[in-house]
Amino acid sequence: MAGQLRIYTIPTCSDCTYAKRYFNENQIPYIEYNCEDDEAYPREVRELTGKQIVPTIVINDKVFVGFAENLKEISELLV
Repeated sequence: MAGQLRIYTIPTCSDCTYAKRYFNENQIPYIEYNCEDDEAYPREVRELTGKQIVPTIVINDKVFVGFAENLKEISELLV
């Protein structure tokens, strides 16, 4: 995968956990931004999406809100 994968999460989000497990199992490197750790992260999510929803996944310059419903497109970008 060229570029960088970022994921904005919160600890209690099951879709966030699913996404991280998928990335780990497929040895896809990512940078996690826990929105509970830093108040700047939720602001970044709002700037990216206009919403405050996790997981927000950024692959290069493509932004996805949610993981399960975007799995096919995300997988295609990461192959």
